[in-house]
Amino acid sequence: MKDLLAFRTMVTPVIIQILFWLGVLFCIGLGLAFIGAGAGMEDSRTLWTGVAVLVLGPLGVRIYCEILIIFFRINETLTEIKHLMEERRQGTS
Repeated sequence: MKDLLAFRTMVTPVIIQILFWLGVLFCIGLGLAFIGAGAGMEDSRTLWTGVAVLVLGPLGVRIYCEILIIFFRINETLTEIKHLMEERRQGTS
C-alpha cells in the first residue's frame, strides 16, 4: 500500500486491461449491430463494415493497448536497471 501511495506501483496497466476488454465488447456489439442492420439491405456495404469491425476492431484495440503498456514495461525495466546499478555501486565501495 505504501508503494501505491508513493506512486512506485502503477495502477494504469490494470486500467488499460479493463479498457481493452470494454473496447473489445464495444467492437463486438457495434459489429453485430452493423451486420444486423446490413442483413436486410440490398447494399451489402453495411454488412461487410460490420464484419470488418467485428474482426479488425478488437485487433486495433489490442494493438493500441499494447503500445500503451510498452511505456510501463520500459519504466519497470529501467527501474530494475537502476536498482542493479545501485547494488553494484554499493558492492564495490
